Amino acid sequence: MKIIPELRFPEFQDDEEWDDIPLNDLCTLITKGTTPTTVGYSYTDSGVNFIKIESILEGEINLEKAAFISLECNEALKRSQLKENDILISIAGALGVVTTVRNKILPANTNQALSIVRLDNELQRDYVKSFLKSNQISSEISKIKAGAAQPNISLSQVSNFRILIPLNPQEQQKIASCLSSLDELIAAHSQKLDLLKDHKKGLMQNLFPNPSSSSGGESVPKYRFPEFENDGEWVEKKLKNYIDLFSGVALKSEELSDDESGTPILRGINITEGFIRHSKDIDKYFLGDLENLEKYFVKKNDIVIGMDGSKVGKNVALITKEDENSILIQRVARIRTNTEIDINFVYQYFISDKFRSYVDIVNTSSGIPHISAQQIKDSKVGFPPKIQEQQKIASCLSAVDELITATAERIAQLQQHKKGLMQGLFPKMEG
Repeated sequence: MKIIPELRFPEFQDDEEWDDIPLNDLCTLITKGTTPTTVGYSYTDSGVNFIKIESILEGEINLEKAAFISLECNEALKRSQLKENDILISIAGALGVVTTVRNKILPANTNQALSIVRLDNELQRDYVKSFLKSNQISSEISKIKAGAAQPNISLSQVSNFRILIPLNPQEQQKIASCLSSLDELIAAHSQKLDLLKDHKKGLMQNLFPNPSSSSGGESVPKYRFPEFENDGEWVEKKLKNYIDLFSGVALKSEELSDDESGTPILRGINITEGFIRHSKDIDKYFLGDLENLEKYFVKKNDIVIGMDGSKVGKNVALITKEDENSILIQRVARIRTNTEIDINFVYQYFISDKFRSYVDIVNTSSGIPHISAQQIKDSKVGFPPKIQEQQKIASCLSAVDELITATAERIAQLQQHKKGLMQGLFPKMEG
């Protein structure tokens, strides 16, 4: 079978088929590092950057997550001294994470969880880096994981990675450039997302009073919309006087079905930070009699909170029309407000750092993290005197939330597009 991709740039349509080469044949060096303590050295407070797997975030090396070793230690670990344009691929723990060494992080060294791949031809670097992120290599890694008790890849296995590569260097560069452009676009949107989140955090710090400030506590926010400046102080009140909180129904496992003709069930696993997620892997449906379950249906603008699990206090969402009339299951709280307070204002409280801090304080269980209905009711929220001010603040913050959601969705779309593009631009491996 010829090694030819499904998608090929027009100028290379008539070129030869691709080659299938072990990674080692393209390299001058494939090695790995060492932990300093195994050769008698300790980490230091400054010095040479020491890169670990946790130092690699979203495909780039983040020096804030790096450690340091001395110049003497770096010299002792000469084999694993990094050079500009080295490719690093993780071979222990989270397998297959790939990045490139930039000049700005040097001098630097690494440990045995990262393999150093140094190419013979620098012009092939971007192509090989892209291929090491492909489904083809992921499949090779999955086979290695399936046959091993510990998630590790040996250097010989890295050396034998099969690299499918065009013979024409220009085609290599065109593919790498196409994928790099997508990476840059994803990175730009990711940076925009981080900035929007920082902006939202700053807005909340200024639009809400800080009752625990060093000056003795604030009763008004730092920033107030002009029409409310003379409306007086905010008052901190327990939520229980203003909300209707209801926990869901306990369904038996045999009552949960994958049949989409049933009524959707809203479980804790569906609730993430700010939205309801759906997939065939997690969605469940109820096929039984609904006569006594109508009181457990959620409505548009209900707030739902997962009451236990590792992200208790973070998995909060506002029900949209899409999820209306889903059945609320046990250990998920549904919250509605009375006419004195605005539901969107309260929702902003539930997704704030203040509520998360409160959950951390009250959650003293040594078992599965959880929060009770009473603890939610007893949490305190600062309210401005008029509901109109609540609505204005909520509207302002919701507008930023919409931008955050749209940007996150755009990143997901671009990542999906890149995944599909890589499947077409690289030939499928046989065997």
